[in-house]
Amino acid sequence: MLDWSSQNGSYQGILMVTCAVLSWILIHRWSQRNKKGPKTWPLMGAAIEQLMNYDRMHDWLVQYLSESKSVVVPMPFTTYTYIADPANVEHVLKTNFANYPKGETYHSYMEVLLGDGIFNVDGELWRKQRKTASFEFASKNLRDFSTIVFREFSQKLHSILSQASFQGQVVDMQELLMRMTLDSICKVGFGVEIGTLAPNLPDNRFAQAFDTANIIVTLRFIDPLWRIKRFLNVGSEALLEKSIKTIDDFTYSVIHRRKAEIKEARDSSKDNKMKHDILSRFIELGEDPESNLTDKSLRDVVLNFVIAGRDTTATTLSWAIYMVMTHSHVAEKLYSELKTLEEDQAREENVALHEYDTEDPGSFDERARQFARLLTYDSLGRLYYLHAVITETLRLYPAVPQDPKGILEDDVLPDGTKVKAGGMVTYVPYSMGRMEYNWGPDAASFKPERWLNEGFFQNASPFKFTAFQVCLPFSFNLNTRFTLQLIELTAA
Repeated sequence: MLDWSSQNGSYQGILMVTCAVLSWILIHRWSQRNKKGPKTWPLMGAAIEQLMNYDRMHDWLVQYLSESKSVVVPMPFTTYTYIADPANVEHVLKTNFANYPKGETYHSYMEVLLGDGIFNVDGELWRKQRKTASFEFASKNLRDFSTIVFREFSQKLHSILSQASFQGQVVDMQELLMRMTLDSICKVGFGVEIGTLAPNLPDNRFAQAFDTANIIVTLRFIDPLWRIKRFLNVGSEALLEKSIKTIDDFTYSVIHRRKAEIKEARDSSKDNKMKHDILSRFIELGEDPESNLTDKSLRDVVLNFVIAGRDTTATTLSWAIYMVMTHSHVAEKLYSELKTLEEDQAREENVALHEYDTEDPGSFDERARQFARLLTYDSLGRLYYLHAVITETLRLYPAVPQDPKGILEDDVLPDGTKVKAGGMVTYVPYSMGRMEYNWGPDAASFKPERWLNEGFFQNASPFKFTAFQVCLPFSFNLNTRFTLQLIELTAA
């Protein structure tokens, strides 16, 4: 026989628990009725709303940061505090810098790709790499080598675009730019040609693996199950493992080959044939016993510069071209500045500019090659409007839209926001560029003129314009300028 009293008691117990849980949820939600920022759920925090807005994450944050200069977003395992006020950013990046490292969480997410490179370490290791990198990028040899490389690949891109233009073909600009920047940064970083920008646009295993790995490690920030998938070696983590193997096989083979080339050059007294790429320079530095540079260290160094100079440059160029093409007055001013530079450089070098016919691909390409030869590292500094166009693009479409930092100890930000140890503080360049409290009522408008003072470029506070806080190398700006100049010439 059924014990109805016992069963009824069980139903009553379940009902009481259900009512208690519902009451808890209702009280929790009621307590947030006047709270700014995303609404949360017990245990889940704001994870549901954040996942629902994943495809528009940056604009989702703009909405909240326009109402409050700091936005607290609790998540199941940590709490993110997003900031857009320059005073808060300066506090995190300068005033109390030691309290806000990248942290173990960030390092664990990115280690498989970035290892212990400059973008994934803190403390003394970070300072040492930054000092070395700053010195190397300031060297004349690397500067001159980079100038030649970026000019070469910009011309290759120009040839593809010129042919497409004359034949009326449709092209995927971002794909072409990704190929161009990968080829150029691999030449500067590794000293090798990988040839993805060849006219037939071939596939490349290293490029594909690099793209795949980059996407998957980024998704780890919102995938709470990635550690389980890694342990079981399934799904995206299994694909990541295969991609990293491809990346490592390529990178280590280049490192071993370059070491052999350096040794051969020295043994044959042909030091004049030594290469000036980043890898070669760090191999030489690694010969100092105190440097502690292993093959793994060299791998991390170079891949960090590849990720800094490839995606950042390509995405910035994509947005810059889009903004120029959708703002005709900007295109006209930019073309005028480039035309003036071309004429001034030709006059200074006493060369006659080739005549060209816009209906004749041969004469047009020859004029473009001549224009490229007139471009030098020093002449770039005279292109103030181009500098303003690139900078304004980065203000609205920063190459790194968010940059998270760990929190070592409890702290209070300048605006009064309390942050707890173990959480994360993220400054948001994408949102910062759209805040009227930072840039005035025209903050959302593309206006290169805001960077010019009597015709000369004038920068803003690095805590207001934060695009370069992530230590992008000078090659980012140099590559961007060369490419945009030649593309603008093609469009004209």
